[in-house]
Amino acid sequence: MTLEILTTDSLAPLRHGFFTRKGGASSGVFDGLNCGQGSSDQTEAVLTNRARVAQAMQLDADHLVSVHQCHSADVIVIDGPLLEKPKADGMVCATEGLALGILTADCQPVLFSDRQAGVIGAAHAGWGGAIGGILENTIDAMVKLGAARENIQAVIGPCISQAAYEVGPEYFDRFYNEDPENARFFANGNGDRMQFDLPGYGLHRLRSAGVQAEWTRHCTYSDAARFFSYRRSIHQKEADYGRLIATIRL
Repeated sequence: MTLEILTTDSLAPLRHGFFTRKGGASSGVFDGLNCGQGSSDQTEAVLTNRARVAQAMQLDADHLVSVHQCHSADVIVIDGPLLEKPKADGMVCATEGLALGILTADCQPVLFSDRQAGVIGAAHAGWGGAIGGILENTIDAMVKLGAARENIQAVIGPCISQAAYEVGPEYFDRFYNEDPENARFFANGNGDRMQFDLPGYGLHRLRSAGVQAEWTRHCTYSDAARFFSYRRSIHQKEADYGRLIATIRL
């Protein structure tokens, strides 16, 4: 099966893509293109999947760079292949021939570009990273590499949508205490549960930081044929879950 790669005119002509789970070598709960080396999937299958992604990006596998994601606000500059994966949730790059790869399974994968300056970025933004400043920190790191804030385009890829993202009142309190206007990203659910608009919040943070931003409007939870979802795996009592990959290169 061929790979399915979601792209956007906003990041063109740079080679990029939000890869779905289609076209991979994994099986079972990981069926498809699981690129998560931290999952319990067979190592050979994951490496095969990542090699297919690198080939689609027209690169050798070691030039597809990922980090050890930990829901932080930390960003690193990538200027060559990595021998080890440092802990971080954002990457920026101004070196040709490298692809930044972000792994997600409900959290926001965000790809950035300033085509004029030749600077790219990628971030993993769950609710914790987003409220902690990972998006703004990635933008700031791009500016330090020569990007112009007004020329940066950010695209949020497939992630969990508000309709599928039920949270407890402590989430609302955390966001409300940060800024009372954040209440607009929550809707009433069952009982004391609330529905959180993660991509809506991400767009707000990006646009407030002065960049152009959009969401592809794909929900990972509601489309099991195309996307892995951590929350869906919990609800279905599965032992583990696959990770999607989003990539961009100069």
